[in-house]
Amino acid sequence: MHYRAALNALLLTPAVAACGGSEEQPVVEQIVVREPGDPLLACGGTDAAPDLLAAGRSAFAMCSSCHVAEAGEPSSAGPNLHGVVGRRAGALSDFVYSEALSTSQITWDQTQLDRFLADPSGTVPGTIMVAGAVDDPDRRAAIIAYLANLSE
Repeated sequence: MHYRAALNALLLTPAVAACGGSEEQPVVEQIVVREPGDPLLACGGTDAAPDLLAAGRSAFAMCSSCHVAEAGEPSSAGPNLHGVVGRRAGALSDFVYSEALSTSQITWDQTQLDRFLADPSGTVPGTIMVAGAVDDPDRRAAIIAYLANLSE
């Protein structure tokens, strides 16, 4: 089951129980059609579905052992990711980046973040982020939507 379907099933279970239904109800998966240029697809908007943002916030918990994502907070073991969407890689002055990332010429957008989170050292050989690859594409999409929502 895909991450989104599992999340929908989890969210729908209490609603079915609260309505007094004793029989197991089939999960209804919602399909959202977005037009080209939609802010969520461009990864720059703040109108991402609340469940996707909640899933992203939850998925980001695995990243929070090294990264913070609050405006004005100092970087820790990894750079602060607040405002990362649209930022050039290696640009924060309070974090010492690897030479590979500092010279990568990457500007973080949805595509670059997706590639990097899927395979950090394969995308930027020599990066110091050797842990933290996110194999699940739905989980990566949720994290990216969450980070895009935090961008200024």
